[in-house]
Amino acid sequence: METAHKPRVLIADDQREVREALRLMLKAEGFDTETAASPAEILQAVTSRDFDAVLMDLNYTRDTTSGREGLDLLARLRALEPTLPVVVMTAWATVDVAVEAMRRGARDFVEKPWDNNRLNNILRNQIDLHRALRRGQRLAAENEILRSDGEPVLIARSPEMRPVLDLVERIGPSEANVLITGENGTGKGVVARALHAASTRAEIPMVTVNTGGLSEALFESELFGHVRGAFTDAKTDRVGRFELADGGTLFLDEIANISLNQQAKLLRVLETGEFERLGSSKTRTADVRIVSATNADLREEVASGRFRQDLLFRLNTVEIRIPPLRERRDDILPLALHFLAQHAQRYRKPIHGFEEAAVALLLSHPWPGNVRELDHAVERGVLMGRGDRVQAQDLALVAAPPADTAARAPLEDRPLEEVERVLIQKALARYGNVSQAAQALGLSRSALYRRLEKHGL
Repeated sequence: METAHKPRVLIADDQREVREALRLMLKAEGFDTETAASPAEILQAVTSRDFDAVLMDLNYTRDTTSGREGLDLLARLRALEPTLPVVVMTAWATVDVAVEAMRRGARDFVEKPWDNNRLNNILRNQIDLHRALRRGQRLAAENEILRSDGEPVLIARSPEMRPVLDLVERIGPSEANVLITGENGTGKGVVARALHAASTRAEIPMVTVNTGGLSEALFESELFGHVRGAFTDAKTDRVGRFELADGGTLFLDEIANISLNQQAKLLRVLETGEFERLGSSKTRTADVRIVSATNADLREEVASGRFRQDLLFRLNTVEIRIPPLRERRDDILPLALHFLAQHAQRYRKPIHGFEEAAVALLLSHPWPGNVRELDHAVERGVLMGRGDRVQAQDLALVAAPPADTAARAPLEDRPLEEVERVLIQKALARYGNVSQAAQALGLSRSALYRRLEKHGL
């Protein structure tokens, strides 16, 4: 049950006197407040702390009249916290700007100079609606936990993942076979489950088989089943994965690792829908949609003669490539918070977030193990954490620039922006703390946050 507390509002404006006037007015009305002076500070505050509402100016350092900087920020805030009410204000109010602000997620619009009573009423109404929505979402989440199988959900808020989400939405309801590609740990299995959930076959549980882990002797038995006496240990008849998935989806993971002999057997089933259990001559059929996954380049495997081209054609009616986590950095914090909630509940620990240094470390780490590595790091952080927030040392990570950056030309031969990015990464890796890194770089905290945002860190 949500405990009663003072509504907490983030006040954002580039003018100190405006921030102070709003802080004093809202404090007198019973609000707790925090202030921010730039879009980077707003994003940092919202990603690290909970607010009931944001009251923000539309104009900052880039210009003074168009509201474009604030409008761009609205979309990012909505991606981070879809239900967080944002009330925008500007001294340059026009109908067009107001409409655009509301379209991008603002809940209301206030002109400067503001009317205290009107602003107070707007904030209280929006906060009441927000709290009611959160209570409803919490109840829905509790109900979902009661009937969930515990599988992870597809969290993808970065622009780099938009093509993946679009394909899942468009291809999910079809009967097309799908090949999912991407590095180890990127979440290919999660995308496979999302495809199945979006299909007309979702009422039947998806059947998964790690084809790369099957020996030549077990391949037919696992996929097609066997009858008693088919081999020494076959004491009873066994149903194979194709039969289990009849009417549903069969997910074939690590498909590149099966032998040419196994590929021929699999191709026949995909072409005809027919198979025999090992040791039986009775032909059976199964209506199965195939979703497969691999971290290999199957076209290179075909060119080298290790994978059949006709099987590749059958598997990849549609191909979905999942980018590595280092290419979708906007997803790092949402994923980390998701895993944090899961593991805190699992281990019954009252941990609700990450310390600032831990956030910096999460954002600067190259994540060679992708989402799986992130999950394991957060789990360790929860296990090692002693307070209500995970600290940087709990994660046991070493922040470092990606390997391809380290192997490139010396700093003096690189573009200025790249040199700045590398130096910031090294400072974060060395100090593990934004404040200390900023001091070492000769920057203010807000200036460093602006550069972190600029470089996608």
